[in-house]
Parts: sequence; structure tokens; C-alpha cells
Amino acid sequence: MPEFSRILMVLGVVLFLVGMLWQFIGKLPGDIVFRKGNTTVYFPIVTSIVISIVLSLVFYIINRFR
Repeated sequence: MPEFSRILMVLGVVLFLVGMLWQFIGKLPGDIVFRKGNTTVYFPIVTSIVISIVLSLVFYIINRFR
């Protein structure tokens, strides 16, 4: 059970750090935004790729220590 609590704490810290970075970075180059009139469509392609890579690394590191 202590391992599960440690994993939850690490995930909490990672989510906190990602949230803080997201505030400063905002929209990355490569994200697609369409604006026409009062409608805005946002496709965060590059942001999704970056988040996927970061989460993959975090889970790899967690799995490595098990």
C-alpha cells in the first residue's frame, strides 16, 4: 500500500507542475486555431504530443522503480 500512495503523490506533483507550465506556455507552436465570426475551434495537436511524451516518461520511470 505505501507504493500506491507514493505513486499518487508523484502523479499529484506531476499534474501540479504540468498545470503551472501550462499557465506560462499556453498555446504551443503547431497547435491549430480556426476563428470565423463568433466561433473558435482549437486543435492542440503539438500540446497533446508533448503531454503524451511526458506522461510516457513518467510512467516509464515509475515502472522502472517497481
